[in-house]
Amino acid sequence: MIDIRQAMTEAQLFGPIFGGDSFSAWRALLSGFYGLELDATELDTFKALTARTEAPHDAFAELWLAIGRRGGKSHAAAFLAVYLACFFDYRDRLAPGEIATVMTIAADRKQARAVMRYTSGLVNENPMLRRMVVRENSEQIELNNRCVIEITTASHRSVRGYTLAACICDEISFWHADGASPDKEIIAAIRPALATLGGKLIALSSPYAKRGVLWDTFRRSFADDAESRVLVARAPSRMMNPTLPQRVIDDAMRDDPEAARAEYLAEFRSDISSFVDPELIADCTRPKPRELPRVAGVQYLAFVDPSGGGADEFTLCIGHREGDAAVIDLVQGRKGSPAGIVAEYVDILSRYGIKRVMGDRYAGRWPGDEFRKHGIAYDVSELDRSALYLETLAALNSGRVELPPCEVVQRQLIGLERRTSRSGRDQIDHAPGGHDDRANAVAGVVATLTKRTSSPGILLRHRGATGRTEPIPQKEHIAWDLPL
Repeated sequence: MIDIRQAMTEAQLFGPIFGGDSFSAWRALLSGFYGLELDATELDTFKALTARTEAPHDAFAELWLAIGRRGGKSHAAAFLAVYLACFFDYRDRLAPGEIATVMTIAADRKQARAVMRYTSGLVNENPMLRRMVVRENSEQIELNNRCVIEITTASHRSVRGYTLAACICDEISFWHADGASPDKEIIAAIRPALATLGGKLIALSSPYAKRGVLWDTFRRSFADDAESRVLVARAPSRMMNPTLPQRVIDDAMRDDPEAARAEYLAEFRSDISSFVDPELIADCTRPKPRELPRVAGVQYLAFVDPSGGGADEFTLCIGHREGDAAVIDLVQGRKGSPAGIVAEYVDILSRYGIKRVMGDRYAGRWPGDEFRKHGIAYDVSELDRSALYLETLAALNSGRVELPPCEVVQRQLIGLERRTSRSGRDQIDHAPGGHDDRANAVAGVVATLTKRTSSPGILLRHRGATGRTEPIPQKEHIAWDLPL
């Protein structure tokens, strides 16, 4: 069998790509992961990457890598997928009709396409490996050794039912589903799927906040010579890819030092934390129903988070007040024509007897113009997104919120992050690659319904074609004076 060092250096295999000096750190690390004997230079590199004091004695079962951006992670992920699929024979451990899968999980579809291009290129540019291909499409390469390389996106459902020869988790710190990271669920589903074939688990990413499975594994196993199953390494970008210009890193450090230290120096960020405890969200969520019908005599409030298209939803939330608590009656999200969505939402608003909606100030003029075409007034909240979330957190902590059993809302609220800027101001937003459309609409309703004081001019309304905003006169406040 060809070992991983041979695969990376032999001219007939991948030597022209991975055999040069620019990949020497990767060769030392992966050779150590497989328990190969290291020469003096390789051993020094291995120790620098893993903070271990001893040479590896045997192969490891898991490899966890915190590597700076542009450090060659996607190239390494593609190479490992091809090596584990093409150079191992799993047939003696497969049941009749069973297929061994080498699965690469990417953060999103765009990243998955990039990894698939690298993987397909490595297979098809080598005449020997190209002959092994039975069929290929945009998501998988089926080989004639009853093994399949499959590229998928981060979902715990996508890994169930497979017999995995290996699983490669690319950019695991940035896996998001509806705003929340599913990394723990996915890893929990992967490990049983690897058991039959004794498959390798390889997770690699630029580091992010001090949370999630990469951080947990790093904190537990980095620099631990006694750990024999799990190997953890950390390296700045230029250590793994010395061809990266230093000026790129210098420019990033000038623009945003905290982000650059994570992106290029592979340091976990200390300025980002989770915003709300998942248990708090669960405690404030009713078991059913998802939507509450209108009740005669109850005054309802609506908040919208408009979207101009793309991956974001145009969301609507409707709620009412019971005592000093905000009850969320309905949350909906739509994608498509904004004008068509407004028309749909107007029908819903009419069912609840609502004649005006509220939104944040960042949507611009068009939402107000569109709602006014249907006879619905559009008011702009004085609170920005972060302030809405902070008001909502206070209400959640005091038990003054009833949320609907909507998984998307729960995930988006749990996925919110608190970032401390260089000025010391807290900013609340979704994680990179996440969404908070429904969470923002919910926060708009909760913050307004639970606000303890009200005064003339707390709301601003768009006026005409100029887009200017003016305080709403006291006599027009009655529809929004619910907290008083």
